[in-house]
Amino acid sequence: MSKPSLPQGTRDFGATVVRKRNYIFQTIRTVFELYGFQPIETPAMENLDTLMGKYGDEGDKLIFKILNNGLDNPNKLTQTKEAFDKVLSGKSSKEITERALRYDLTIPFARYVAMNFGQLTMPFKRYQVQPVWRADRPQRGRYREFYQCDCDVVGSKSLLNEVELVSIYSHVFDKLGVAVEIKINSRKILQGLAEIVALAAISAPEQRENISSDLKLTDITVAIDKLDKIGLDKVKEELSNKGLNPTQIAIIEKYLTISGDTEEKINQLQELLGNNSIGNQGIEEIEYVLNYQTQTSNSQLQPDFTLARGLNYYTGIIFEVKALHVEMGSIGGGGRYDDLTGLFGVPDVPGVGISFGVDRIYDVMEELKVFPQDVQLGTQVLFFNLGEAESKAAFALMRELRMKGVCCELFHENAKFDKQFKYAEKKQIPYAIILGSEELQSGSCVVKNLLKGEQQTIPQSALASFPF
Repeated sequence: MSKPSLPQGTRDFGATVVRKRNYIFQTIRTVFELYGFQPIETPAMENLDTLMGKYGDEGDKLIFKILNNGLDNPNKLTQTKEAFDKVLSGKSSKEITERALRYDLTIPFARYVAMNFGQLTMPFKRYQVQPVWRADRPQRGRYREFYQCDCDVVGSKSLLNEVELVSIYSHVFDKLGVAVEIKINSRKILQGLAEIVALAAISAPEQRENISSDLKLTDITVAIDKLDKIGLDKVKEELSNKGLNPTQIAIIEKYLTISGDTEEKINQLQELLGNNSIGNQGIEEIEYVLNYQTQTSNSQLQPDFTLARGLNYYTGIIFEVKALHVEMGSIGGGGRYDDLTGLFGVPDVPGVGISFGVDRIYDVMEELKVFPQDVQLGTQVLFFNLGEAESKAAFALMRELRMKGVCCELFHENAKFDKQFKYAEKKQIPYAIILGSEELQSGSCVVKNLLKGEQQTIPQSALASFPF
């Protein structure tokens, strides 16, 4: 018999962890509801063509594809080896697979909006808390199965939505007790940078044969998005491999080394972009959001022009959240996507949204030790089992306590006190109720505070109002 194990990148969660995770989920849901968002859910799997081509080449490689039924037959696999090889290389083949596990919650949401567009009140504000799957290399803070908590607004181009989303980030992390930096940039600025870099190729005709004729925004953003992981030199090397010449790379390097306070950064950026229309529009939008100052004392909103976010569908303001005082990747991110539903036949529906990475938030809160003590509490009261008559009386009292919202249980058998005390200790139950034959006759019970080692005898009729 083989030793039981888990697929790499997945985890089991015990009661303590589940309660802490639920605390995070409930905090986020409560804030979403406060801001007028409503919940939806979508299936764990989507049609493959719904997902493919929406996340860029890097993202498409991480999509978990589901094999069609019947492929456990080796002969069938041999017959379709060419199609199977296509799937392994990241391409689609309906002979092998037509469905996949969702990579994120945004594309399924866009599909949902497209399918239900006529029934939705615009602007439509939704939130979603569900797991997603990525065929990524597992490491600290990066898993193959993990939860996302998203909120999005579709049907509105107003930058007030971006302001609200910054406020939601600040509100949630303030309630969780996690100090964060909320980074903001704009894909319009990156688009402006790409246009300037493309023009730089024309100004160097002697190197034209070494220049890619198909310079795309993603050629730049995918490389910039790796800056924190691989460093500036490696980013420059990657850009060179994509066909950019030294003049173009120097412009991008100047962009990536913009520094100073907010005003200084914007001044340097304006100087670099010059009169580029789309780039200056991006600067104006960032200044609009910054001027609202919606963040709390526990959060900092900072422009970061190295922020790129590699996903293809972003078109305007983009966000990323990093925890302060902890070495961890981003714990939240998002941005504007002005035509995502157009991928599904419903064009011109603007949208913007953000996501919370619950698994990383959990790791951050554990490291910072900011979970409230009472989050770990399950059973509050243990009734000792001292016999059949005593148990029947305990059941009646437990019914009253449960109606009052007090979590309680009766020990499963009539056992020695020592065994029942050890059970309460292991489960971290703070109170024990001792109801023996003497207490039955007198109509009383003993309430023992196991944390303080104190006890008192009270009437059974007063138990429901006891301040547990």
